[in-house]
Amino acid sequence: MADTPVERLRAERRDTVAQIEALGRVVEGIVTAQTGTATDDEHDPEGQTIAYERAQAGALLQRARDRLAAIDAALARVEDDSYGRCERCGREIDPERLAVLPAARTCVECAGLRFPGDR
Repeated sequence: MADTPVERLRAERRDTVAQIEALGRVVEGIVTAQTGTATDDEHDPEGQTIAYERAQAGALLQRARDRLAAIDAALARVEDDSYGRCERCGREIDPERLAVLPAARTCVECAGLRFPGDR
């Protein structure tokens, strides 16, 4: 197990890149399988299953890509010495929070607040 948040970020990045590659192959396989079936998903029982699997794998792939972007942003914060500081209030992020969520951008207090533009 990685000891520092930066080591955890690097390990998580490696794992996430591997997951993206694997999910990409899954999506590619589903697309390939879908080309051999009827395109009428509404009336073809197999078409509905393939469409569902493709949507599910696509969503997992997007989540992994989003996670990779968050990890890369955290590593950039390491480089510019802003890592571990809350992006909203500027206070230090609790080391225990960073141990669990090494890509955390905010302290616990700010993470619980809603701001304009938040999803």
